[in-house]
Amino acid sequence: MKIVILGEPRTKKNSQQILINHSTGRPFVSQSPAYKQYEHDAAWQVWQHWNNKPPIETRVNIKCVFCMKTHRKVDLTNLLGSIDDILTKFSVIKDDNCNIVAGHDGTRVRYDKDNPRVEIDITELGEEE
Repeated sequence: MKIVILGEPRTKKNSQQILINHSTGRPFVSQSPAYKQYEHDAAWQVWQHWNNKPPIETRVNIKCVFCMKTHRKVDLTNLLGSIDDILTKFSVIKDDNCNIVAGHDGTRVRYDKDNPRVEIDITELGEEE
C-alpha cells in the first residue's frame, strides 16, 4: 500500500514549545503550530488512501521517501517518528511498536524544491522476516 502526504515533512520532536496552563500556572509541552498544521493536512490525505479500513496489526516494513524543500540537514529518526505517530493516530497501523513496525528499510531523504512530500510504502512482512 502506498500513501503520499504532500507538504514539507515536519518533525514532532523538534517542533515543540513550552506553554503555560493559565488555570494551574504550570508549564506543559505542546507541538508547534507548524507541526499541528502538518498533522492536520496529513489527516485528510491519509484518510483518502486508507478510508476507514481496519488498522494494520501484522508486522510491516514502512519505507518512507522524504522529499524536502531545502538541502538543510534533518534528523531522519525524528521524521520517521512523526510519520509513525501520524499513521497510528489515524488508524493505519494499530501501534508503532516493534511487533507491528518491524523496520523502515529503504527509507531515504531527498530534495524536491517544487514538490515537498513523503511517499510511504507499507509492505506486510512474514513471520520470519
